Amino acid sequence: MSYALVLFVGLIAGTVSGVVGTGATVILLPVLVMVFGPREAVPIMSVVALMSNFAKITAWWRDIDWRASLAYALGGIPAAALGARTLLALPENTVETALGVFFLAMIPGRRWLAARNVVLGYGGMVVAGIVIGFLTGIVVSTGPLSVPAFAAHGLVKGAFIATEAAGSLALYISKALTFQAFGALPADIVVKGLITGSSVMAGTYLARLIVERLSVTTFQYLLDIVMAVSGVALLWTALR
Repeated sequence: MSYALVLFVGLIAGTVSGVVGTGATVILLPVLVMVFGPREAVPIMSVVALMSNFAKITAWWRDIDWRASLAYALGGIPAAALGARTLLALPENTVETALGVFFLAMIPGRRWLAARNVVLGYGGMVVAGIVIGFLTGIVVSTGPLSVPAFAAHGLVKGAFIATEAAGSLALYISKALTFQAFGALPADIVVKGLITGSSVMAGTYLARLIVERLSVTTFQYLLDIVMAVSGVALLWTALR
């Protein structure tokens, strides 16, 4: 019954993430904590993230902006490894508060940049990779943080989803290898991650049918909703 619940929620999480590029962790992590416990949930989610991003890449392979994803990975890979080894200097609720405010601020901020045709270039993607990569190594997921970065590069719909996934995949590989080096990815955790990730991948491929039917305007509104929900959720957690 526990695995049935995980697979069902994983399918939903994969579909949501496949439509807007992020959100799988927010939906799936609480269930993983409930079923497997908090100590196993984080490394399991790392395996799931690898599979989820791989599914997005293969679903939108022809639309990927490889230069943007490589620029992001160039800064993000070493930063993610460093973040995975680093103890968080600030209190956790301080980081959650800062990220929550950032997500909410990026809703009007992203539209302001788009209205003035301000685009984040390849140099900016390297810097974004460094910052987001470091945070990715520390916290469970920074998916909502990478959304405004890749959106500011001018990507939408399938190109946005796949390019963000390609860049994020490199960061999660770096994080997973670091976990493995510290013995945090034993075989049973990997198996649980593969089982959970299979349902997330199925949802991601299903999401392509939805994204192909979305207008660019609707897609932009969905991004705003994801950032709003993520921002409020982080602020709620930090202020409890």
